[in-house]
Amino acid sequence: MTSSASDLEVDGGLLLARLRQLSAIGTDPRGGVTRLAYSAEDVDARDTVADWMAAAGLQVWVDEATNLFGRLPGRDPHAGAVLTGSHLDSVSRAGALDGPAGVIAGLATAQALRDAGAALRHDLVVVAFGNEEGTRGTPGMVGSKAIAGLLTPEDLARPGDGGVTLADRLRGAGGDPERISRAAWSPDRVAAFVEMHIEQGPVLEAEDARIGVVSSITGQVGVTASITGAANHAGTTPMTRRRDAAVAAAHLVLTVESLARDGHVRVATTGILGLVPGARNVIPGEAVLGIDIRDGDVGRMAAALELLGRQATEVAARTGTTIRLTVGPVQSPVATDCRLAGHIVDAAEGLSARWCELTSGAGHDAQVMAALAPVAMVFVPSVNGVSHSPHEDTDPEDLVLGANVLLRALVAADLELP
Repeated sequence: MTSSASDLEVDGGLLLARLRQLSAIGTDPRGGVTRLAYSAEDVDARDTVADWMAAAGLQVWVDEATNLFGRLPGRDPHAGAVLTGSHLDSVSRAGALDGPAGVIAGLATAQALRDAGAALRHDLVVVAFGNEEGTRGTPGMVGSKAIAGLLTPEDLARPGDGGVTLADRLRGAGGDPERISRAAWSPDRVAAFVEMHIEQGPVLEAEDARIGVVSSITGQVGVTASITGAANHAGTTPMTRRRDAAVAAAHLVLTVESLARDGHVRVATTGILGLVPGARNVIPGEAVLGIDIRDGDVGRMAAALELLGRQATEVAARTGTTIRLTVGPVQSPVATDCRLAGHIVDAAEGLSARWCELTSGAGHDAQVMAALAPVAMVFVPSVNGVSHSPHEDTDPEDLVLGANVLLRALVAADLELP
C-alpha cells in the first residue's frame, strides 16, 4: 500500500449525496421510502449503485440471487475476499438509511482505496444483498442465504403474497432460481465480512457514543398462527354460543407479549393481525397472526415456542376455536469476531470517537455470512432510536464517521487475515 490507514478517508460529501439520491428511489407519497424486494424500485436502486460501482473502477456483476457485487482486486489472487456492504430493499414506508448506509459506506471505502492507489492484499468486495427485509411474504435475508448456500428449494417454491413464489419474484428482478446454487460462495473464498449499519435502536444515543461495536446479533424466529372459529351474525348469536376467532386472537396476542414480559425471551411481537371476513357486524370466523420472537439464546427461543404452543392449545379450548402454529426457519444468534471487533475499536479511538459495545436487537445479513467467515458490525446512532419509519434518521457526520471507521478497520484487518 502506498498510504497508511490514517492518511485515508472517504469522500463524505459524495457519500451523503448518494444516500440522498437513493432516498428518491421509491419515495412514498404517504411519507418515507417504499422499496420492496424485487420491485421496480428495488431494481432501479440496484442499477443505480451498479453504475456508481463501475464509475469507481470496480468489477461489477449481479448473481443468480440478485445480489450486486463490486470488486476492488487485491494484491494476492489466492487470498479470500474481504466483503462489506448491506442491502438496498426496504419495508413499507421505511427510512432511507436502513441498509443503504452500509452499501454506500462500503462503496466509499473501496473508492477511497482505489483513488489513493492503496490496494489491499485481499480483494475488497462491496455487496448489496438482495431481499434482506423479507417483505411480500418472502423469507428474509434471501441474498445472503444464497451466498452462504442456505437457500432451500422449499424457500424458492413457497408462495408469498398473492400466491407469488420466491422463485417468480427472483425471475422478475433478473435472478435465476434454477441456477441459484451458482450464487453460493465456498468458505475459502471469504476471509471476512464487516457490515456498517445504523443502530435502529436507542443505546448509542443513551450512551452518548458515536460508534457501536456489535458483540452479537440476536436470534429470531417467525410464527404464523392460523385461528379457525365460526363466522356468524353479530346481533343474533348469543355470547355463550360463539366461536370467535378475534377473541382467540386477542388472547394469543397477550400470550405473545407475556413471553417477553415474563422473561422467557428478550422480545416478542405480534406484528400481523388479520380477521375474516372483516365486517363490524360479523363474528370473525378466521384470524391470522404474524409473530416475531427474538433472543440471544437459541435454547430460550425453543422453550418459548413450546410454551406458546401449550398456551395456544389452552386458548383454543377456552374459545371453541382451533389454532394452528406454523414455525418458520430459526435464525440462530451469532457472536461477532473479537479480532475484527478490535479493529473497529482501534479505528474509533484513532478518530477520537466515543464508542460502546452492544448487542444487535435486529437481524442482519452479517449473521448469515457468519456461516462462511468471521463477521463484525459497525453501528452508527439512530436519532431517537427510530427505524423502519419515515422518521428514521442519523446525523450526517455520524454516517461519514462510520464509513471512515469501516475503512480503517478493513485496512487493519487486511494485514492480519490469512
